[in-house]
Amino acid sequence: MERILLTNEMREIDDYNINKLGISSLVFIERAGNAVAEEIIKKFKGGRVLVCVGKGNNGEDAKIVAEILKKKHGFTVTTLNVFNGFFKLLEKPYDIIVDGIFGTGLKREVEGKYKEAIEIINNSGAYVVSIDIPSGLNGDTGMPLGVSVKANLTIAIQEYKLGHFINDGPDYCGKIICRDIGLSIWEENYIKRITNSFAKKFFTPRKRNVNKGSFGKTTVCGGSKNYFGSVLLSLNSLLALKMGVGYANLCVPKCLYSTYAGLNPECTISTINSADGNFVFNEEDVKSLFKYNSISFGMGIGVNEENYKIVKYILENYTGRLVIDADGLNTIAKYGLEILKNKKCEVVLTPHVKEFSRLVNLEVNEIKNNTIEIIKSFASEYNVILLLKDSASFITNGKEIYLNTTGNNSLAKAGSGDTLSGILAGILARGYDLLESVVVSCYLLGITAEIAVKNNNEYTVTATDIVKYLPNAINSL
Repeated sequence: MERILLTNEMREIDDYNINKLGISSLVFIERAGNAVAEEIIKKFKGGRVLVCVGKGNNGEDAKIVAEILKKKHGFTVTTLNVFNGFFKLLEKPYDIIVDGIFGTGLKREVEGKYKEAIEIINNSGAYVVSIDIPSGLNGDTGMPLGVSVKANLTIAIQEYKLGHFINDGPDYCGKIICRDIGLSIWEENYIKRITNSFAKKFFTPRKRNVNKGSFGKTTVCGGSKNYFGSVLLSLNSLLALKMGVGYANLCVPKCLYSTYAGLNPECTISTINSADGNFVFNEEDVKSLFKYNSISFGMGIGVNEENYKIVKYILENYTGRLVIDADGLNTIAKYGLEILKNKKCEVVLTPHVKEFSRLVNLEVNEIKNNTIEIIKSFASEYNVILLLKDSASFITNGKEIYLNTTGNNSLAKAGSGDTLSGILAGILARGYDLLESVVVSCYLLGITAEIAVKNNNEYTVTATDIVKYLPNAINSL
C-alpha cells in the first residue's frame, strides 16, 4: 500500500518536523529541489530550461532546481519570478519549463498575472515539470481552480496527494513520481493506494487436497425483460468461477428462464417469481438464495416496489455477504435507505457517482468537492462498505479509506460496473476480510482493463473483453 495525503495532513507533517522536531525548513527545501533536479537530469541530457518561481515553498524549491541545473553541463537555465508579472521571458522557446508557482495549499481561483502565466506555459510546447502538484490544481479534489498548469511530469514531494489521482488530476499531472525527502510521519491513518503486493495474497497457490465445496458458493440476482444482458455480465460464469469460487448461480425472473438457460454451462440457474418480465417478491424464492455465501443483487432489475421488498427481505434475513448494485441502489434511493440499518448480512454498496448522488441527495459536484467527508459519514451511518466508482474509485468502511487508481477510460462504458459486481460476488464468497475483498476486486478490474487495452485499444474494449483478460490479470499478480 502507498499513502495518499490530504493537504491539511501534509501541512501537519511539515509543522511537526519543523516546529516539533526542530529541523529547519531549509533542509527540506534543499532536498525537494534536489529531488526535482535529479528527475529532470535523469530524463534530459540538457536543454533550454525556464524555471517559474512563485512566492511560497514551491517557489523556494524551484530556486534550488535552477541552481543545480545551472551547474550541470548541457542546461541553459533562466529563472522567472512569476509574482513580478514580467512575462516576456515566457515568450521565448524552451525545451523544459519547471512549474514552481503554487503548491498544494492553493484554494482560491487563479486570476490575473498568475492565470496569464499558466496559460502561456500550457501553450508553450515545452516539456512541463511541476513541483509537487501542477499550479492551479486543487490538492484535495483534483479540480482546476479556474486554470491549472498541464504538466508532463509531476514530482510529488514526500507523499502522493489525493488531487494527483481523482477527477481531472491525472490529466493535469501527467506522469507522477513521488520522492521521499525524509519527513517523519508518525501515523498510518491516511488514504491508502492499492498495489500489486496487496492484491497478490488473494491469489496464492491452492492446496491439492480440495474440492469445489472448499471455495464457497455465489449467486448474482438480476435481469428483467428490458435489461437482460446486465446480469449475464455480472455472472457470466467466467467471472465468478475465475475468481476461484466453487459454485456459481444465476438468479433471474421466472418468466425469463428460457432466455438464460444454457448460456452459462458452468453455472446453475434459479428463479424468483415474476410478472411482465420483472421480479415479484416471493419469500420462498428469495430464501432459496440464502444457501450462497455471497449474493450480488440489482443489475438490470428496474426500479419498483417489488424489488424493494426483495432487497429488504434479504437485508433482514440473510447472514452472508450482499452486494447491492445498479437498480438495487436506485430502488433503495427511491423507496428508503432506512432498511440498510436493519440487517443481518454484511453489505457492500457499489454506486457510481450519479447513483451515489441519489442515495445522499446531493449534486455530483458537491460530492466531488467534499468526497472524503461524505463517503466516510455515509458508510459509518449505515454500517456498510461503500465502493464509490469513478475514474479513481474510493472504498471505505467509514474509518479506513482506500483509493484504486488502476484502470483506464475503456471502463467508461455500459457493463463495466456489472462486470465488477461479478468479480465481487466471486471474491466475497471465498471468505476473506470484507473490506480487503472489495479493495482487491476493484484493483483487479482495473488492471484487467489495462491489459485489455494493451492488446486492443481504449475505443473498442468492452465489458465482455474484460472477462477474457482476467486470467492474464491474475497471472500478473
